Amino acid sequence: MATDVIVPTLGESITEATVGQWLKQPGDAVAADEPIASLETDKVAIEVNAPVAGTLGEQLAKEGDTVSVGGLIARISEGGAAAAEPKGHVQANAGENIALREEADEDGGDDESGSSLTLSPAVRRVVLEHGLDPSKIKGTGKDGRLTKDDVLTAAKAQKAAPAPSQSAPAPAPAAQVSAPAPRATGERREERVRMTRLRQTIASRLKEAQNTAAMLTTFNDVDMTAVMEARARYKDLFEKKHGIRLGFMSFFVKAATLALRDVPAVNGAIEGDEIVYRDYADISVAVSAPQGLVVPVIRDAQAMSFAEVELAIADFGKRAKDGTLTMEDMKGGTFTITNGGVFGSLLSTPIINPPQSAVLGMHRIDERPVAKDGQVVIRPMMYLALSYDHRLIDGREAVTFLVRIKEALEDPMRLLIDL
Repeated sequence: MATDVIVPTLGESITEATVGQWLKQPGDAVAADEPIASLETDKVAIEVNAPVAGTLGEQLAKEGDTVSVGGLIARISEGGAAAAEPKGHVQANAGENIALREEADEDGGDDESGSSLTLSPAVRRVVLEHGLDPSKIKGTGKDGRLTKDDVLTAAKAQKAAPAPSQSAPAPAPAAQVSAPAPRATGERREERVRMTRLRQTIASRLKEAQNTAAMLTTFNDVDMTAVMEARARYKDLFEKKHGIRLGFMSFFVKAATLALRDVPAVNGAIEGDEIVYRDYADISVAVSAPQGLVVPVIRDAQAMSFAEVELAIADFGKRAKDGTLTMEDMKGGTFTITNGGVFGSLLSTPIINPPQSAVLGMHRIDERPVAKDGQVVIRPMMYLALSYDHRLIDGREAVTFLVRIKEALEDPMRLLIDL
């Protein structure tokens, strides 16, 4: 008896996905609820689990194929032994050029790795990041499968291993002089890799934002002295009480919620011939993930404490790295904050995240000479950038919004007494 494997529901308004990788091959034994394939949607990667235990039969979609929700992608034969895989079987993601090989025992002994090596998307990303050969790592997971911790442990061991010593070449005889060897000409190579569905969507949405919105960027700078002093003074107590470090982002999120309340147009959106204003702030926070930039949403940020904001951001960052963010995590959002400063950016013009009307760009903190009370002093300064849709937000409102952010950060007491 065969059981159909269909594409699960992917989230609101998501009707199709791309087959990113088959984690099991025809003939492989599978357990109920074991991941057998990874699908890439517009926003996240989703694993398809086996509905029953048995043997994977025919694969009805290839890696890179577009499949629809509810579509049939494979069949599983219930019961029966899995067919043996031939030695030397290769299971790879062609787009990432990883060959997961099993080498036959040259001495003719038993081959302990006779089944194909399968990796979950999270484990596969860690393997890629550290350039490891997964076939040489001992797995501690179910049925000997590799876990993320197995790969990280192997990566640490590889870094700790001493580099092979190289003996110095013997000097040439003094009387023998030769012309220098011609410099080897390096190869000029190109590699073509298919864009992931997420990268295609990012490209399409960014271009759509430029084509649709009347986008403009305004700038200001902020003296980060007060925020840095507050962090230094309370960071240990904060972490001891809440179990999370006090970072800059919670200050910016809370400052943004106050500014959005004072300048509601920045928190609004154009829908047809109407403007939608909100009395809540769902803040999209851009975080870096292996497959690209994603923007999970901190909902009702206006009602959250500093600790709640920091815990939410830390959770998003971890799940973005692990590839476990869901559609619900990134649904909605009324305003976006992106921090290019973590990568060293001095200044940028961020692009709006449609259908939102504005995005705040943070940048690196630099010590710069500034005039204070008639004196030139050195202060830790950060440039702020607000890109906004000029169809909805006037220049006066954009400048006022940035001034509110600046005032709150330079005098954090405003965040506590709601000024």
